[in-house]
Amino acid sequence: MLKKYQVLIPEWLEEYIIFLAEKYDLSFSEIIRSEVCFSIICTVTHFFPDFKSSLKPQEILELAKEKLTNGIEEEEMHRVMSKIYFEARKAVEHRLSKEHPLEKK
Repeated sequence: MLKKYQVLIPEWLEEYIIFLAEKYDLSFSEIIRSEVCFSIICTVTHFFPDFKSSLKPQEILELAKEKLTNGIEEEEMHRVMSKIYFEARKAVEHRLSKEHPLEKK
């Protein structure tokens, strides 16, 4: 389920997101979501080495580079993005479970 939020960003960041959206042929929202998810994966794998992601940050960067040099079909790009979203969700759940363990009754 996607929710709408209003986020204030500086002009330079807007220009960069537009640049990425055009370069990767994705929407403004998809770029923001993918960048946030990438950041989450990087942060959680760094601060919680016990979290084992099936998609490493370096792999994501290599896929982005491949898209720019060789091109990736739209279907493949969306498959990769779905995997990034899934791994970010797992990372969030892992971090929350570590920092907010369930209270014992």
